[in-house]
Amino acid sequence: MRMSLYAAILATITTLGCNLQELTQQADKTTWLSVATGGTGGVYYPYGGGIAKVISDNLDNVEATAEVTAGTVDNLKFLSERDADIAFALADSLSDAVAGRGVFTDFGRVPARSLAVLYPNYTHIVTLVDTNIERISDLNGHVISTGAPGSGTEIIAFRVLQAAGIDPDIDITRQSLGASQSVNAIKDGKIDAFFWSGGLPTGAVLDLATTPGMTIRLLPSDEVLPVLQAQYGDTVYHEMVLPRSVYPDLEVDVPAVGVANVLAVHESMPTTLAYEITRILFEHQAELVAIHAEAENLTLDTAVVGSPTMFHEGAIRYYEEQQVWVNTDEP
Repeated sequence: MRMSLYAAILATITTLGCNLQELTQQADKTTWLSVATGGTGGVYYPYGGGIAKVISDNLDNVEATAEVTAGTVDNLKFLSERDADIAFALADSLSDAVAGRGVFTDFGRVPARSLAVLYPNYTHIVTLVDTNIERISDLNGHVISTGAPGSGTEIIAFRVLQAAGIDPDIDITRQSLGASQSVNAIKDGKIDAFFWSGGLPTGAVLDLATTPGMTIRLLPSDEVLPVLQAQYGDTVYHEMVLPRSVYPDLEVDVPAVGVANVLAVHESMPTTLAYEITRILFEHQAELVAIHAEAENLTLDTAVVGSPTMFHEGAIRYYEEQQVWVNTDEP
């Protein structure tokens, strides 16, 4: 009797152990993806959160999480070091990253591939109407935020200033703040203006524009576009227009330097996974639009145009199925 009872207990323990092992093995099959985005005041973070959600909701055994970061440069470094699996990146920084030049000279080449060109970024140069700052040249001698260290904003800010003949380290008192921090600083009178490269509308800029007693002014940046295109090529920077309707109390449309945003992955991402992520972006676009309006700019025709690096094989497979792929993939 005792032996039978012992055998039964042993069998139960063995069964529980086997079930636990099976559950552990199933859990081990889950693929965890990190989506490197940007600061909470920009577009990358909510958009990236939306992408993480539609991936997690629609891919079996895949869980994705959006991570707050300093922005493009850090995102691409995280991607290279395998600390991120998907990265939002500006095309100008991505171009430097895959070539291992500019801020990536010491870091080395980033093995990134594109999934989709998402939407354009607009160069915001934000000040208040009660300042005497009306043009880029007026920034000389003022306290200016050029974006968070390791961000795409910082790169475009430096390039715009230099194209206008302003040395960021000599001619201005420079602060290195993200969008939300810049807005708080300008509200507190600690800075006179700030740079931001982002989609429309950017939450932090909208917050400033709707603050009682404050009216924003956006400086035109198109005057430096020919210099930027001559130095960096005419496929990276484009002329865009910030419509006066996008933020309250803007009196005119503002011409601005534009640069594309790209969703990038490591070149070693499995082809099937890259394919599925690309597919989900389009099949669940409405869910992304509900999170941020910039997702409306994601179209099959524009997603394959303007990447400074090659597309991932999995993304190409999806675009071929949709009959929009043209083999112009070699930058």
